[in-house]
Amino acid sequence: MNTEVFNAKTQKENGTQYAGRVIRSGGLVAFPTETVYGLGANGMDGEAVQRIFDAKGRPSDNPLILHVAKKSDVKQLWRHVPDEAKKLMDAFWPGPLTLIFVKSDAVPDEVTAGLSTVAVRMPDHKTALALIRAAGVPIAAPSANISGRPSPTTAEHVLADMDGRIDVVLDGGPCSVGVESTVLTLVGRPTILRPGGITREMLEQVIGEVDVSPAVLRPLREGEVAASPGMKHRHYAPDARVVVAKGSARKAASIICREYEIEEAMGNRCIVLGTEQTRACYHGMNCDIIGDRDDPRTLCAELFAALRRWSGKADVIFAESVDAEEQGLAYMNRLLRAAGFDVIDS
Repeated sequence: MNTEVFNAKTQKENGTQYAGRVIRSGGLVAFPTETVYGLGANGMDGEAVQRIFDAKGRPSDNPLILHVAKKSDVKQLWRHVPDEAKKLMDAFWPGPLTLIFVKSDAVPDEVTAGLSTVAVRMPDHKTALALIRAAGVPIAAPSANISGRPSPTTAEHVLADMDGRIDVVLDGGPCSVGVESTVLTLVGRPTILRPGGITREMLEQVIGEVDVSPAVLRPLREGEVAASPGMKHRHYAPDARVVVAKGSARKAASIICREYEIEEAMGNRCIVLGTEQTRACYHGMNCDIIGDRDDPRTLCAELFAALRRWSGKADVIFAESVDAEEQGLAYMNRLLRAAGFDVIDS
């Protein structure tokens, strides 16, 4: 298959209109959002959705998210629209918030992995919204990468995984948020299944108390169902061992320096994903400063790009833990899964 690439800025009309026709005809299109690049298919066509799973090598028990261009589009996808959803859509859509509720009969089982619920969001990106409008259907889309690898935040990342596997890539430049959307289920008590740019604190200002699934910071246990994308044990993983050092900035840096020396003595190539606060701790070591511990949004924005940058070039990637609060929760969720929960504490 020849994968066509369109610049979403200079080829705006031709690219999105053509890509919309590809979606309607059952094809696959990678497109930018504010979070990561998505791999889209007609969300109302089960056969088209199955092509997403085939292209990614994605397990069939991992549900997808439907992307819409208008708030009113949820009426055809959910059995009804709960009051909490209306409040949250008014507050955060378009934006990096995915809402889960009981699905309507119109939603194919391929989208929901056989679950009775479906996840829906309205992305905050001009190209994504233009594509959905051009397609004229909700677009089912996980991240546009080989399943299990770090999610793509540039078109180059998409092509590294998907060139020859999909029909079209819309290149909209780097994604701004850098990690996937917050996923909140509204079935029962509102519960965050996957943290993202919309934090628990932000949600609680709108609808009151919100729970966080225990599986956000631990692996799924035997018998637990993946009710949201991104809940699998090992996810976002580069071609390298990822090790998380637990503790304060000084403590984490001390652990990394010790383990780095051990791994290097064994002949392994090492890299540290450091922070501004610990830059001086890694003098003489291979270090990639990816953000500021005091502003976890900067770490979220760079994590996947850094994991891809060092995939196959390092044998061991060391990273510091941060406080799992606000956007730090999203960062730790992705980092721990990239590491397969390989954590070192003193």
